[in-house]
Amino acid sequence: MNRTQWASVTAVVLALLFAGGAVTVASADRDKAPATPTAESADAGFARDMSVHHQQAVEMSFIVRDRTEDEEVRRLAYDIANTQANQRGMMLGWLDMWRLPKVQSGVEPMTWMGMGGMSAAEGAGEDGELMPGMATRAELEQLRKASGRDAEVLYLKLMTKHHKGGIHMAQGCVERCVPGVERDLAQGMVDGQQSEIKLMADMLKQRGA
Repeated sequence: MNRTQWASVTAVVLALLFAGGAVTVASADRDKAPATPTAESADAGFARDMSVHHQQAVEMSFIVRDRTEDEEVRRLAYDIANTQANQRGMMLGWLDMWRLPKVQSGVEPMTWMGMGGMSAAEGAGEDGELMPGMATRAELEQLRKASGRDAEVLYLKLMTKHHKGGIHMAQGCVERCVPGVERDLAQGMVDGQQSEIKLMADMLKQRGA
């Protein structure tokens, strides 16, 4: 075998070895890649339940914007509505991407956190399907009827309770969800809502509540 032939054989062998290594690396990458969440996973459960939770925060924020002229409260309500509507869109988008239902019939809220049956225990069937911190139908109706300072105080109290429940749920995802963008979003919710709780406590003090 002359030098030219030997060089050709060597090049072929090296190419085959490189290809084999690339296949091995690609296979390893596939093994490391997280599987698509199942309908029963913490990832899917959090996305479903927090989407419902966020929707009520958006609803309450729009209600109070029509019930007060106070710019500080209206600005807070706008920020909460805008933030949580955007986050809700992200979570619903993930469910679409995972090809999972946005509503899972026959499954209690918070089952992914080991809290299934909670809403029935709280009597939610009589006054709305509750998750931690969510307002009842009666409380929402009370907010719709209030105005001025009364509406501001009630909104701040309801939203403080709502945020505390939301933080509890988001922390559950931080502890249970697969590392990645959803868990990062949940941690962002914890941090952001804790900050807003402090702000709302100051706003309640300013209103003598």
